[in-house]
Amino acid sequence: MKNTMNRRDFLKAGSMSAIALTLSTSGLGSLGSVKHGMAATRNPDSSSFGYGPLVKDPGGVLDLPNGFQYRIISEEGGKLVDGRPTPAMFDGMAAFPGKQNSTILVRNHELSGNHEFPVEGKNPYNKEATGGTTALIVGPNRKLTGEYVTSAGTVRNCAGGSTPWGTWLTCEETLNRGHGYVFEVDPLDPEGDVSKTPIRDMGAFSHEATATDPETGIVYLTEDSSPSFFYRFIPNDRSQKVGALQKGGTLQAAALEEKPSSMASDFDDGQTFGIVWKDVDPEKPSDEAIEKDCIQFSRLEGAYFAGGVFWFDDTSAGDGNLGRVYRYIPATNTLELFYESTDKNDLEMPDNICMTPWGDLWIAEDGGGVDRIIGMTPEGEVYTFAENRLNNSELAGPTFSSDGKTFFVNIQVPGLTFAIWGPFSWRNAGRQRLMGHAEPPASYAPQVSDKLAAFAERKGMSNLEAAAFSRHGMPLL
Repeated sequence: MKNTMNRRDFLKAGSMSAIALTLSTSGLGSLGSVKHGMAATRNPDSSSFGYGPLVKDPGGVLDLPNGFQYRIISEEGGKLVDGRPTPAMFDGMAAFPGKQNSTILVRNHELSGNHEFPVEGKNPYNKEATGGTTALIVGPNRKLTGEYVTSAGTVRNCAGGSTPWGTWLTCEETLNRGHGYVFEVDPLDPEGDVSKTPIRDMGAFSHEATATDPETGIVYLTEDSSPSFFYRFIPNDRSQKVGALQKGGTLQAAALEEKPSSMASDFDDGQTFGIVWKDVDPEKPSDEAIEKDCIQFSRLEGAYFAGGVFWFDDTSAGDGNLGRVYRYIPATNTLELFYESTDKNDLEMPDNICMTPWGDLWIAEDGGGVDRIIGMTPEGEVYTFAENRLNNSELAGPTFSSDGKTFFVNIQVPGLTFAIWGPFSWRNAGRQRLMGHAEPPASYAPQVSDKLAAFAERKGMSNLEAAAFSRHGMPLL
């Protein structure tokens, strides 16, 4: 997180409401100038993929491609429906369908300690803590109709993840005593007792994000620490209903398996490889993960489940500390290194991620300079969809409305939530599944030596799987 401009300084530079009104009226170019279709379609007038080059925002806030426009629908320090101030430090977010074609956004506030705009809850988990979540009701006209607190009394609510049953799992990124938990937030029952009940079996650690497999109900979790680990939570109650996760379950961490092979054809190296899951104590999961030799990552961040694949990223991994993107395929128990950055101009420090309704992977950056939304396609192409022109604060909480027509995202500092619309591509669930098995863009793919590629072929592994094992110290050769 990079705080380079506080809210008062920014508001002195110009009115957010005036900028939002201007841009929501005139837009950033003509809506008819970009054809609908897959995001990988090349613009014949440009060398870019996706939706073409970005257009400079006359308001100096957010650059988007031609044909797209935005509206600022929420600002830190504004007023909630009950008069309480809108809390600061906007972060992870998810969208749910509401009444009369509205969208309900549930948004994290990564707050700890004293702050000018804390989350002021009426039924907090800890009345001394300033973090929590809010909800925004956005009409089909993409205008805010309501905003209220949904949970309170937590610490550093960084990311989290939506559930298939319509709730939000908000994660505490802290090791503070009595905190470091996951909480389930029901936007239809704001500040209810479930929202202040920690899911203790999901572990006490520096949580970052979650994503749930809708087929099995298993929840996958990332840890923002160094080292950090990749976890999964197997619920005792897989009914996929509000409150079911509080009934407990088993927390496990991922490890690399190396064992003698019983196949004579494999005796040349005598090893087979795979992912194994090791049970860990939820009260001290990180310590046990180290003791049980689980996979150590640099600092895990975003997570998303789509098309049968769990996507997650390691924001500071690699030789240049520029980040990696992984995918885990539960059906085959396969871990792959999808992307490894070597140039900050390509992608720097991936953070929150999401899958678009049409099947592109979108990654929000949290690097040292200007941050962007980067898109990757199943066809192996890369493009930029948005760029923060306001300051060097991170973009956070990328999510789409249930109809796929509106993209929501935050600037963390000063807290701003955007609704973005334009000629988005059509929904394509098949393409989402394709993305889960596509080769990465050639320039982003992890480098694999000829020797490692030959080994992977001999063992029946993909190059991406071999790269994941190799990067984490497995003696493959």
